[in-house]
Order: sequence, then C-alpha cells, then structure tokens
Amino acid sequence: MSSDASTDWLDLLDWRREASALYAHVREELPQGPQEAHRLWQTGRNALFGNHPQSPLSLEARAAFRELPCWPYDPALAFSAWVDTSGPQERLTVPSSTGQEMPLVRFGRVYLPIGTLDVYWIDVYGGGVFLPFRDATSGQESYGGGRYLLDTAKSADLGSTASGELRLDFNFAYHPSCFYDPRWSCPLAPPQNVLGVPVRAGERMA
Repeated sequence: MSSDASTDWLDLLDWRREASALYAHVREELPQGPQEAHRLWQTGRNALFGNHPQSPLSLEARAAFRELPCWPYDPALAFSAWVDTSGPQERLTVPSSTGQEMPLVRFGRVYLPIGTLDVYWIDVYGGGVFLPFRDATSGQESYGGGRYLLDTAKSADLGSTASGELRLDFNFAYHPSCFYDPRWSCPLAPPQNVLGVPVRAGERMA
C-alpha cells in the first residue's frame, strides 16, 4: 500500500469519527429543540463537505462549495415509530450506483403517517441498520436513487425516544455520496421503499 493510500484510509477514519461526533451532538440537542439540532446538523455537514479531505465532493466542486441545499425544517415530517419485526425476514440484494450488489436483510417495517417503509440490516462485515427511501420528489427535486433516513454503519442515527421508538425525522434525510460524484458506490433505495407523497424535507437538489 502506498503512503498516499494509507493517508486516504486514515482520512476516512477521521471522517467517520467526525460524523459520529456530529450525530452524537445532534442526538443530545434533539429533545431540547429539533430545529436547533437541525441547524447543528447542517452546519456540521457543510463543514465536512467543504473542508474534509474525504468529502464526497470533487476537488473542483469543493472549491466552489458554499452549503448543501436543504428544505426549511418542517415539524410535520418528524416522526417516531416502533419497528414491526413480526413478519418474516427477507434476504435480498439491491443495486448500487455503480452496478455492484449490496446484500441486505429486511428485518422490520415502520408505519408512518406518510407511508410504510421497510427497515434493513446491511449484511456485510460490521453491518448496520439502514433505511433508504424514494418519494415523489425523487428524480426531480431530489436524487432519483433515493435518500437515506438512517444508516448506522455511517453513524447517521438520530437515536430512539425514551419509550424505545426510532426517531425518524425526514428533515435529516440526506443524499448518498454518489449523488455528488460518480466515483462513490452507494446502495439505492429498493422499489418497495417508495413513498407516494413528496417529502420536501432534508437535503434536496440545488
């Protein structure tokens, strides 16, 4: 391994540490004020995208970067829900943005006022709970491949309520890295995780 490649791995380690610390701070703020927690999340992601060597943005895009476009915070799109695990588990693969297959296990489902979404476990080393989705904005106002609401493998986790429900706040939905640069490989939202309504919350296209 070259010294440059070794530096890349260490930079990626630092990115994940920074992302983990950001979400930990957001989880602390959420019970006191969701809108302030959202501003903290935006500020932190903007700093990582604009300044970190592992930013999903290319060097050219990074030079012109100002902020990630987001819809204004909408409290009507912040939910909490139990994960219904009563159904059978299902193993499946979903395509990534580069054509590779990502193995998942569908282990539960959440029922939200705006629709039903399956909840997955990323079935590779380390794993993680994963909740991608598409909605009526996908391909027009947001990335056609979908956005991520929960990805614990990357520390993108708003935690749970005191009673144990998952916090599923669409204002924190974000685009996968492949939206910004095709060199990244990202799993796309499965066809069963499509909401029939527009979700104008979280990150959007410019």
